[in-house]
Amino acid sequence: MSPERPSGSESDERAEDAVEAVAPSQAEAEAPSAPEQSGERPPAAEAPGGEPAAGEPAAEAPKRRRVRRAAKARPAEAAEKPEEAEPAPAKPRAKKAPVAETEKAAAPAPAPRRSKPGRARRRVVRARARYVRAPARKARVVSAHLPGKSVAEARAILAFTPREVARDWSKLLESAVANAENNHELLEEDLIIREAYADEGPTIKRFRPRAMGRATPVLKRMSHLTITLSARDDTSKS
Repeated sequence: MSPERPSGSESDERAEDAVEAVAPSQAEAEAPSAPEQSGERPPAAEAPGGEPAAGEPAAEAPKRRRVRRAAKARPAEAAEKPEEAEPAPAKPRAKKAPVAETEKAAAPAPAPRRSKPGRARRRVVRARARYVRAPARKARVVSAHLPGKSVAEARAILAFTPREVARDWSKLLESAVANAENNHELLEEDLIIREAYADEGPTIKRFRPRAMGRATPVLKRMSHLTITLSARDDTSKS
């Protein structure tokens, strides 16, 4: 006799049971293990002496975390230090008390200078001619006769001196006499020549052609003339 075939409903129930039995096995195969999903490594097997087994790397994660924490703490400390190191505001300087006017008035005044007894103050009149076109050596030859002479005597000496620079000395003498009369209210009869001297001035350098294409220097010298006058009475006292 041939075996009986199951009905349609019974065959469907058996197929569903088989699918349900296969589904959990596939889900278990596809699902990763708990440590693999979390990304953590399983603890390394340790040797009996407390050291990690050979061939397995030592755990370095805690050291890195400590280094990072220390690096983060350093800038925070550096930021706190400037605030602590800020200098205290400088104290304003105390203003000096103004000196009382009474103290200024109480200060002794400087004593006036006393002139030596027996000596009167001399009034000296000076006249100067600058850049005179005459050498100082030739001007001194004429000026040597003037000191100690009166104005009238000096005029006579300069009028009869056969030198060109005597005319410049004569003009300078008249200028000195005019200064004494107009500026110092002195009389011509009371004046005498106290000093008469000549100083060297600048020199103008030129060249003169000579034979055979040569040239010789020409020095045009200048001088500064000075005359000082004083009253006759003041000179006699000294």
